[in-house]
Amino acid sequence: MNLETVEKIAKAVLYEGYMLYPYRPSSVKNQQRWNFGVLCPRSYSEEQDGSEAWMMQTECLVEGTSLTTLEVRVRFLQLVERSVGELTEAKEPFEDKVPSYRLVKKLEVKGRVYQPWQEAIEREIAVPPCRLETLGSMSQTFSFAAAKEFEYLPNCEGELIGVLVRERNALCGQIDVSAARQANNVFKVTVRVRNTTPFEAAKAADRGDALLRSLVSAHTVLGVEDGRFYSMLAPPEDVSRSAAECKNIGSWPVLVGLQGECDTVLSSPIILYDYPQIAPESAGDLFDGTEIDEILSLRILTLTDGEKREMRQSDERARQILERTETMPAEQFIKLHGVLRGLRPVESRFPREEAP
Repeated sequence: MNLETVEKIAKAVLYEGYMLYPYRPSSVKNQQRWNFGVLCPRSYSEEQDGSEAWMMQTECLVEGTSLTTLEVRVRFLQLVERSVGELTEAKEPFEDKVPSYRLVKKLEVKGRVYQPWQEAIEREIAVPPCRLETLGSMSQTFSFAAAKEFEYLPNCEGELIGVLVRERNALCGQIDVSAARQANNVFKVTVRVRNTTPFEAAKAADRGDALLRSLVSAHTVLGVEDGRFYSMLAPPEDVSRSAAECKNIGSWPVLVGLQGECDTVLSSPIILYDYPQIAPESAGDLFDGTEIDEILSLRILTLTDGEKREMRQSDERARQILERTETMPAEQFIKLHGVLRGLRPVESRFPREEAP
């Protein structure tokens, strides 16, 4: 599986909806965060009568032999709660001692304003490669421990006056992989991803608390050696019935890589077509669903100095968007204005009359 080929597409899926225009913590859209591919703890899902998913399933077809090897990777974001505190005790370097502080909504240090925010850590679990013919079924559990980290903020005199507190909850889950022969050398591969994180949930439980214990933007990358995946969008006629019987839950498997390659599938929570590509005119990720680069880039430039300052200081990825947009050359903006692709002659439905 050539991960470099699919990295840009997978990365775009991973951060889809991570942050929305106008890319500032004070905007309502970013205070009430949303993402595709959220797998909440099972207890929360059940208390919400299943309206929130806790499991996703991918089923696809592989043509293989006794040598065909399957590789599965599951990727997602884990949200990290970032709080801002003002120190209330001796303002000097700390060693093992956790300082006393009080949480605040905003803190300005050396001209920079710090605000509470949700950051994200990229997670990836790789299932050991296995032979399709002997796979049967297997399960792999995973877990990430809870953690609390402190970043101290000094003033211009070097005196510590504030602290950023980054806290993440424990997270655990399970990946089930199975393969069943359909006919001749055709196998149906099934991958289920479950969030098994313990969570004392009630119907009135805050969704924000559940998100901090969720797999966010979860997706699966599958690869084969000595075999090939069938397109699930346009399967050959001889496997169309088996393809129709595949059941995908919260996920959409498509072929990725160079046109015509069939060794890698991206199973995405976003509906895609086979061989999706990032437009070459796009200068970078903007995180907005169905993003329109030209409009978003121009609107970023219309933000006030105060809004740009908040955007720049809220999040490293937001800062990169702003700096990339502000330094974008005019030629790049022109490229964003519009491109025509895939033009071909149109044949008339009516016979052409011969000229006299």
